[in-house]
Amino acid sequence: MELTLLGTGAPDGLPRPDCPCAACATARGAGARAATALLIDDALLLDLTPGAVFAAARAGHSLTGVRQVLLTHPHDGPAVELPAGLPPAGRVPDGRVLTLISGHRVRAVPMDAPGTGYEVTSPDGERLLYLPPGAAPAGLADRAAEPYDLVVADVVGRPDAVARLRAVEAIGPATEVIAVHLDHDAPPGPELDRRLSAGGARAVPDGTTLTVGGYHAEPGIPRRTLITGGARSGKSVEAERRLETYPEVVYVATGGSREGDTEWAARIGLHRERRPAAWRTEETCELVELLASDGPPLLIDCLALWLTDAMDRVDAWNDAAWAGGGRSTLRKRTAELVAAVRGTRRTVVAVTNETGSGVVPATAAGRRFRDELGRLNAEFADECEQVLLVVAGQALTLRG
Repeated sequence: MELTLLGTGAPDGLPRPDCPCAACATARGAGARAATALLIDDALLLDLTPGAVFAAARAGHSLTGVRQVLLTHPHDGPAVELPAGLPPAGRVPDGRVLTLISGHRVRAVPMDAPGTGYEVTSPDGERLLYLPPGAAPAGLADRAAEPYDLVVADVVGRPDAVARLRAVEAIGPATEVIAVHLDHDAPPGPELDRRLSAGGARAVPDGTTLTVGGYHAEPGIPRRTLITGGARSGKSVEAERRLETYPEVVYVATGGSREGDTEWAARIGLHRERRPAAWRTEETCELVELLASDGPPLLIDCLALWLTDAMDRVDAWNDAAWAGGGRSTLRKRTAELVAAVRGTRRTVVAVTNETGSGVVPATAAGRRFRDELGRLNAEFADECEQVLLVVAGQALTLRG
């Protein structure tokens, strides 16, 4: 089965007409995207968009052989004119199956938002799933079919759709995931590629033709990632984004709870509200055991608080205790953590604070913490496939 993406953008396209935002201002040339529409084997058109005939021609295809036009979502604004020779556009009721004269079988998949998803099976048995913008599949709990060969979805706007499909094994290791309906809230260029690859997805330019079920290069998904940055830089949000397409994540909160501290409790509450409900939280500093065990991805937030706990345990703030064995005990505990990161088979995203930046702490204990955190960050980063620095909410790739 051959799929041609006539467009990969949001319903209004990218750039949006008359939008002055920075994303739209830079979405020019190869970065511009028409509204998403899919042409399957030159016989089935999913979503009718302005300029579909010209988009197909630019991709080396024709719409003259299209036998069915199906819509996935309500179209705002003036009606799109139906090109001459195309059959009327329509939608299939949820759960209904439509068999085309070309031999393709189309099943309408219910969504949790206005719109209809379509599962398309070729005469040879290849299967793809196409989801409308801003929507995720509903009622997947009892699904037992084989994984799809290809999923085309709003990965940026609804990463939980990918997580839901993974949870019921509708997306497997060999499933190719393509991000579409890209709007001006999607980061541009390499940043989009980096964010999508963390979730096992990728974006392609308008006019790309893919072979469903054929060979494709898998996105390079790093198993270990360290994210560093200053206070309130957005590093925790960046870490959460990297795992939002996974159905289950263990969020390791190394800060624990602070009895009677209402401001700290409010901060923890905001973090929890931001995370998907399916994620599980563990408040612990026993990271070695978690890293050594099997299980879902770990999000560790953060190493600076882990180090604070480790230094508390050896009374490292006291000069005499530090010189009398605290240093060697702490270094041994740090080495155990680094060795556990090196040997782990789990997906790990860890957050830490960037140290120094020219500020010299006023006390010996403060300078000690700064030095040990810098040492821990460097050793931890050495064991990670990817290292990111977050500044003003922007992630800069230092490695990977």
